[in-house]
Amino acid sequence: MKRLFLVLFTLMFNIQSALAATVRVDILKFEYSPQQITINAGDTVIWTNREKRQYHNVWFKDLDSEEPDIFFPGETYQRTFPDAGTFNYECGPHPKMKGSVLVE
Repeated sequence: MKRLFLVLFTLMFNIQSALAATVRVDILKFEYSPQQITINAGDTVIWTNREKRQYHNVWFKDLDSEEPDIFFPGETYQRTFPDAGTFNYECGPHPKMKGSVLVE
């Protein structure tokens, strides 16, 4: 019985991992594009800085009390969202830049 449970648990975990998607958000001209995205729980979002000379970050103030590190042109930041909810974010150095992730 223990063995059967372990096999079923492993299969469920592998299926969930296989179904998880990666969604990309570009940062260009001081905007997140797209600004709002809808994903499923377990998906990962990757933000790519497409600027020529400008640094940015992705700060989820409701989740992280400290501002995250900045990243430069050509670099990326990624985050996986295990739980449902709406998660708003902004660029710490450029607070007019805003976006949101809706996790279903």
